[in-house]
Amino acid sequence: MAIKGREPVKVIATNRRAGHDYFIDERLEAGLVLTGTEIKSIRDGHINLREGYARIIDGEPWLVNVHIAPYEQGNRYNHEPMRDRKLLLHKDEISSLVGKVRQRGYTLIPLQVYLKHGKAKVELGLARGKHQYDKREAIAARDARRDIERSLSERR
Repeated sequence: MAIKGREPVKVIATNRRAGHDYFIDERLEAGLVLTGTEIKSIRDGHINLREGYARIIDGEPWLVNVHIAPYEQGNRYNHEPMRDRKLLLHKDEISSLVGKVRQRGYTLIPLQVYLKHGKAKVELGLARGKHQYDKREAIAARDARRDIERSLSERR
């Protein structure tokens, strides 16, 4: 039984490359418009976010280049794996994103897909691309933290 006030969330897929390739400035949740076989395939965990991004076309947000594998038990009405999928956002969220995405260097990327109360949601990140030297600095900082933790654990 779920604790009252808490929302049961099941993470299906995460975009682990996003943190390496981008600075994430803002995060927001959006719903997905899916067909029957797509949601079944997502529940099985057959989704890839690696090359995906979101675009705003004619005032509507779309999730582009995200691969959802065809459902194994699907018949001839199975879905197209790489089709563009509409995102569900409030009008004020869309207008805010339009202004921010028009700024130089910003893009919308999917960070994770999860099920919340049985409905598929995607977490979008407003991101700026990292340069090569930013990536090297992040790797050096991570290695330094790991060495410090290792030396502290050896002292105990």
